[in-house]
Amino acid sequence: MTPIQHTINTEYVVGPVHCYSTEINGELILFDTGPPTDEAKHYLQKNLDFDQLKHVIVTHCHIDHYGLANWLGHETDATIYLPFRDHLKITRHAERLELMYDLMLQIGFEAAFLDRFRENMDDGTVFPPLPEKFKIIEEHLPPQLGLTALSCPGHSQSDMVLIAENWAVTGDVMLQGIFQTPLLDVDLLTGKRFLNYAAYCKSLTKLVTLREKKILPGHRETIESVNSCLLFYISKLLVRAGHINKLPLSMTAAEIVMQLLKDETKHPFVSYLKASEIVFLRDFLAQPELLKDTLINIGLYPQVADIYSHAVS
Repeated sequence: MTPIQHTINTEYVVGPVHCYSTEINGELILFDTGPPTDEAKHYLQKNLDFDQLKHVIVTHCHIDHYGLANWLGHETDATIYLPFRDHLKITRHAERLELMYDLMLQIGFEAAFLDRFRENMDDGTVFPPLPEKFKIIEEHLPPQLGLTALSCPGHSQSDMVLIAENWAVTGDVMLQGIFQTPLLDVDLLTGKRFLNYAAYCKSLTKLVTLREKKILPGHRETIESVNSCLLFYISKLLVRAGHINKLPLSMTAAEIVMQLLKDETKHPFVSYLKASEIVFLRDFLAQPELLKDTLINIGLYPQVADIYSHAVS
């Protein structure tokens, strides 16, 4: 049975978020939770049977998808499942913040800005509290559910796709008409920058295997075509990379962001998002053949060949 889509308002620029519920072998499952708002709580209480809820599976721990995980852990007897990489980020939050501070210094942000960024990342609005009890998706997803968990990093390093026989819940890795910003981050397993450009190229080869599935995305409309959705994202990537390619390499990512935003008083998280995109695009420009080879292998290169050539020229 195809899951029921639950659309919940958010205050974020991406707009409303979709959660999904379904029964598998008599066990009620919720995919993602919505944001930590009273409206979202009331919606879930009205539209789900909390007494029957057995599993809450989070595609990735961004606040609009994960915000009520801790609350649901208290309000229900459901088991909460989180991606391994997000578990690392939240349980090693202080360590990650220090590494992020150093990383953002390297791309040109000044200490005063980074102090505001640190305050924002530390105030509980980015990562609500962990549930008191949770399990790791990659290690403990119950086999009786018949779900396959596919790791598809790129937007973040923790993005998970949950696949059943005829459908797939894709979180933020496949969105109609949205360029999902690839987030600058550190890999806590290595202590170095997470290379999400290389990760995204690998994820493309996984995402095309969903062509025959009904896609259940985290935002906007249902995806009618996996190819068209991926081509939208790749085309946007190439067009934006072409603009960045015209700028001097001596300009830091932070300088480019401040020039584009023309407002250094904006919320520090907004500047961080823009800087993340610049770093991702520069990684592509430093190794464009990695994306080209991937697109050739999955049969999508001819559709973007002209834009690719313009971007890297």
